[in-house]
Amino acid sequence: MTPSSWDKELARIDKQLESLSDDALLPAKPGASPAARVEAQAIQQQTSTLGVMARLVLATALGVGMFFWPYEARCGAGLLGYLGAVGVLLAAGTWSAVWSWRHRSSRAHILSLLLILWGGTLAAIEVLPKTGYAIPTEAHPASWTCG
Repeated sequence: MTPSSWDKELARIDKQLESLSDDALLPAKPGASPAARVEAQAIQQQTSTLGVMARLVLATALGVGMFFWPYEARCGAGLLGYLGAVGVLLAAGTWSAVWSWRHRSSRAHILSLLLILWGGTLAAIEVLPKTGYAIPTEAHPASWTCG
């Protein structure tokens, strides 16, 4: 097929999808009344929004908390604990991003992606000088162990 054929085919499919109602695209349980379907959809929407926001609040709290990390993280066990917390931040941001994507929450998804970026930045600040990709400083030395 040529590109113009694909464009025509996709336009035809788009028109077909636009002509269908939401009930036709997302059928409810057989035998459910229309009022029960609307109520079930409202409960599902409310629950999914609550779940997305709960995950996002937890991940954001961790991201803000990382800014105020109270322990020494230059080397040794302190560095290992810090990088573990950064890993948890990355996992929480990813967890929140997946849920916000599934539930079509664009603002929550953008914030989740920013949390992932923040976690990656925090990890890079500590790891890159130790692997030789950045210039070590006094605050971020080149060694993994204290000595």
